[in-house]
Amino acid sequence: MAGDRALPAPAALVRLAAVGFLLMLCSSPAAVGVVSARKVGQTCALDRNCAAGLHCETCVANGNVRPRCTRVAPVDPQTKARDLPFNRYAWLTTHNSFARLGQRSQTGVAIATPWSQQDTVTEQLNNGVRGLMLDMYDFRNDIWLCHSYGGICQNFTAFQPAVNVLREVERFLSRNRAEVVTIFVEDYVESPMGLTRVLNASGLARYMLPVWRMPKTGGDWPLLSDMVRDDHRLLVFTSKAAKEAAEGIAYEWRYVVENQYGTKGMVRGTCHNRAESAAMNDLSRSLVLVNYFRDLPAFPEACKDNSAPLMDALAACHAKSGDRWANYIAVDFYKRSDRGGAAEATDKANGGLVCGCGSISACNANGTCTPRHGRTPKGIFNASSDAAAWRPPSSLQWQRLVLLPALLAVLRL
Repeated sequence: MAGDRALPAPAALVRLAAVGFLLMLCSSPAAVGVVSARKVGQTCALDRNCAAGLHCETCVANGNVRPRCTRVAPVDPQTKARDLPFNRYAWLTTHNSFARLGQRSQTGVAIATPWSQQDTVTEQLNNGVRGLMLDMYDFRNDIWLCHSYGGICQNFTAFQPAVNVLREVERFLSRNRAEVVTIFVEDYVESPMGLTRVLNASGLARYMLPVWRMPKTGGDWPLLSDMVRDDHRLLVFTSKAAKEAAEGIAYEWRYVVENQYGTKGMVRGTCHNRAESAAMNDLSRSLVLVNYFRDLPAFPEACKDNSAPLMDALAACHAKSGDRWANYIAVDFYKRSDRGGAAEATDKANGGLVCGCGSISACNANGTCTPRHGRTPKGIFNASSDAAAWRPPSSLQWQRLVLLPALLAVLRL
């Protein structure tokens, strides 16, 4: 009919389809299913948007409501130096490593005690955690991991038999022949040879560093490389002094100085020793443990605690410990931060211990430090939008070079 609008010619349809297709290829990464590897502090939607060793999360407690890529794993100090004494390394440590968020008790009763971590012990070890804090109790004619009170494990404070988690550690050590793990036992076990039995049952006893190899009056520990060579790749410390003589398990505070745990230990600028420990600057103990976690674990606040305040606490304890950097840095919810978190704190301590640099990532094989250039200031993230920050990956570069001229040619038809 005369009033009907004419249908587009086939050539016009082809041109429109070509323009749409070319624009899709040359536009944002989301349009073609490309996932960019975002760096620390850049915005993200999913963990897979972030580079290796990072994950995607928010830190509302610090005012960061947009999800950003944050660090999980510290740099392995063995990539820089293997032949230093063990007390010249720092290790990321998890407080109440067994108390996983949302976990139910293997008694079948709902847990009525706080959780302290987000993932399993195996996942923690795979993410670079090398220190584990485990609370062990006599329970049900066995040794259980409990987060309890009064020295008594209850159905609603019991997580699981200790042998289960210790077997996770054994599997990790058997598959990773160069790794060393430390276990700090908050020890409520009264049954005779109870710790020895559970260590034997898990298969871990064969990895334990003998007490006779530990320095009693300060000084250097065995070389890390020697510990690996001799397969003495597990340190176990107990909070009960008598068990060193009775079971050959090292009494922690004969070898370690440790600051006050809990909220009292988080006062800015302070680093007091806990009651059982010698003074932080007592050089007759060669290892330094820094705790930084609240009396009651707080998942929302942990990202703030594990950021700038943790770095401040690390520096304060360095000053109070005779200018010694922490060998163990213990936190709740180790994956939570607003940027580098507990991983960055561990890198800082390793930088000081291994080569005297500001971070282990700056250490060179010859003992010098690599200058750091263009670092984003603390607390400041990339302010550009996702679209402005995106750059096409190499797999799309040819499309830009070839298809854009083709698009212009189509438009001239």
